[in-house]
Amino acid sequence: MYYEIIPSKIFRNNSGILTYFSETELRPGHIVIVPLGHSSCVGIVIKKVKKPSFTCKTITKLLYETPLPLHLIKSALWLSSYYLSPLPSCVSLLLPIGIEKNRRQKSRSHYGTVQSKLLRTQDGIPIEPPLNSAQQKALSKLKNISNNTKLLFGITGSGKTNIYLKLAAESISQGKSVILLVPEIALTSQLVRIFESTFSRQIILMHSKQTESERHLIWQSLLNSTEPQIVIGPRSALLAPLRNLGLIIIDEAHESSYYQENPPKYSALRLASFLAGTLNITCLLGSATPLVSDYYIAKTKNSLIALTEKAKQTAIIPNIKIINFTSRESFTKNRYFSDPLIQVITSNLANDQQTLIYHNRRGSAPITICEKCGWQALCPNCLLPLTLHSDSFSLICHTCGHTEKTPISCPECHHPSILHKGFGTKLLEAELRKLFPDASIARFDADNKKTESLDALYDEVKNGNIKIIIGTQTVSRGLDLPHLASIGIVQADSGLSLPDYSAEEKTFELLTQVIGRVGRGHLDTASVVIQTYQPDSPVIQLATKSDYLNFSDYLLKKRRASHLPPFTYLAKLSVTYKTEQTTINKIRALSSKLTNKIKQMHLSSITISQPMPCFHEHTPSGYSWQLILKSTSRANLIKLLNDTDNVKISLDPPSLL
Repeated sequence: MYYEIIPSKIFRNNSGILTYFSETELRPGHIVIVPLGHSSCVGIVIKKVKKPSFTCKTITKLLYETPLPLHLIKSALWLSSYYLSPLPSCVSLLLPIGIEKNRRQKSRSHYGTVQSKLLRTQDGIPIEPPLNSAQQKALSKLKNISNNTKLLFGITGSGKTNIYLKLAAESISQGKSVILLVPEIALTSQLVRIFESTFSRQIILMHSKQTESERHLIWQSLLNSTEPQIVIGPRSALLAPLRNLGLIIIDEAHESSYYQENPPKYSALRLASFLAGTLNITCLLGSATPLVSDYYIAKTKNSLIALTEKAKQTAIIPNIKIINFTSRESFTKNRYFSDPLIQVITSNLANDQQTLIYHNRRGSAPITICEKCGWQALCPNCLLPLTLHSDSFSLICHTCGHTEKTPISCPECHHPSILHKGFGTKLLEAELRKLFPDASIARFDADNKKTESLDALYDEVKNGNIKIIIGTQTVSRGLDLPHLASIGIVQADSGLSLPDYSAEEKTFELLTQVIGRVGRGHLDTASVVIQTYQPDSPVIQLATKSDYLNFSDYLLKKRRASHLPPFTYLAKLSVTYKTEQTTINKIRALSSKLTNKIKQMHLSSITISQPMPCFHEHTPSGYSWQLILKSTSRANLIKLLNDTDNVKISLDPPSLL
């Protein structure tokens, strides 16, 4: 018997399927070991075929009696064609690392379940939360939408989680499994705990902190399970081998982490939508600040559900004050914290309440320069500014991780006038400890050790023991803190200067999410102090009002005029070589080749930018340049790029940086 199989290793350009012989009967989805060249690799059976005219190698071994669900095979084939990715790379997404190894079985407690301190049900019957009238109306509308992919636009505090729980409970009661995607487990520990307390033993977590063995055993248990499960995890959880999938929920659907930047590049939102259509199930995207492209599409297709009321009647609108960073009379006590913000923190401490200080830049100072000659500390690999970390007095590249000692004099002119400009969360922490030496202060960002992470100190934060919380976007979403009275946004416009079409969208999203942490009904007071160099920016003005509707109108008008998504499809093509001149020659040749193909194939809908350096032009791999392609037809982009070799292709990139 002969079978077409996709190996999990790339063996040839523009090819991904091989034919093998097997003495035993196999089914589509069976995972096997096959010979490939002078070695072997794991492969997945696609279908049985007639005996070919050429000689075929024999399948070495069947790894699992249980085949993968067919919707996963279809997903790999779709990913390959939709994103122009090699089939073997797409198949590798379906398989855990080390799948060919024998693992010792462990108890259920090792399979990623959360040991929550919240009340659990003893018999596994979910205790569904009651829905208010607005939530019931939204749920009813959701069920009447015929499209499989639906967008739940709910303002912060409107109770989107309750709708998630209701839908999940219905799916489980019908014997069908649920996938809940979250940006990061660490950023959504509260949501995970709520699901854990509701569904108890039916929760399976998948995340990056698990070992290779743990992830393999979790995957194996799901492959063999006949019971409905709720799988919670980042984008990779979407490809969990669940037999009877009935519902996909994507929380914080605006998050950039749902797009995989490493090959094969793909959007988990688009893949989830494909899966929902294939299985005829619901895929629910939930967000208080949905991507404007998703919002526009959902509105156009009448698949939008809005939750515009706070879930708690005690919820209040916070008092918001905007402070102009250029107004020095507002900064008489500290150069980073305005007088009104210091006053708010002081008042909160006196009232035994919490303050959250938000700044989306870690470290102590992002720029180190010589005042005399202008030398700047740059990463030798990336040629990007090194960030000062004053606690270790070292300079670190936040792109590649390069670390070096901070110089006490200029390496060029040897003058001692070394300046550190700008500020990050570590510097803010040091300044706050000077201003409030007796306060309990904790910083949460990517530099935290495991024992100092938000997940590890979650209970300390939630019960109010930590009075001043400092953080980057780690603390901007998903948290409902009963003792949090105020937010201080140190520099609200820090992301607006990035040369990217998504900069305004990301800034609005982050500000709205942060502001949404207060006024949730726990306290009778709520305040936000926003410090900015651009107080009149429409993005900042609309974010202070949490006015997504007018913001989306504002941004969609700009996108339409600039021929950007959702009105145009994008492709980013980049090449990388060791020398800059070689890179420039290659990108120019590529531009010329594609221009000629557009004329020959009559693809007039496609425009090509001039060759340009990538935002991170120099990395340890070499120099990178790029082309940006725009088209009103995605199919035409696929036609043009279908046989393009030695080029990195990003279709529908969420960012052009």
